[in-house]
Amino acid sequence: MTPLDTLPVWLMLPVGLLLVLGSTLTLLGAFGLLNLRSFYDRIHAPTLGTSWGTAAILLASILSYSWLQDRLILHELVAGIFVMLTTPVTLMLLGQAALHRDRAEGDSTVPTPRAPVTEKPVTQKPN
Repeated sequence: MTPLDTLPVWLMLPVGLLLVLGSTLTLLGAFGLLNLRSFYDRIHAPTLGTSWGTAAILLASILSYSWLQDRLILHELVAGIFVMLTTPVTLMLLGQAALHRDRAEGDSTVPTPRAPVTEKPVTQKPN
């Protein structure tokens, strides 16, 4: 008998559903990574699994281990927050690096850089 056998049914159901939801979202992100064609399309798929998939799995872990330890377990939130905050930033930087590389190579499939925005002087209306 494991300690998880002592979880009540009313707690097992949300924990199980959160685990299935999190693993499904992570699997969808992996399928998107495999099936999408260009790097720019593929860069969006992993964020689904690492943000919402991680959140669901961590919430299931917090619920089950808080019950088993008889206290609120929150240290898993540190790992979850770190992953959910750094993954989109990392993927954005990878996208910018790939765009810079493709522009330097003269790839015609990427958009050209925009002209720099110049500030227009603010004119005051006469009173």
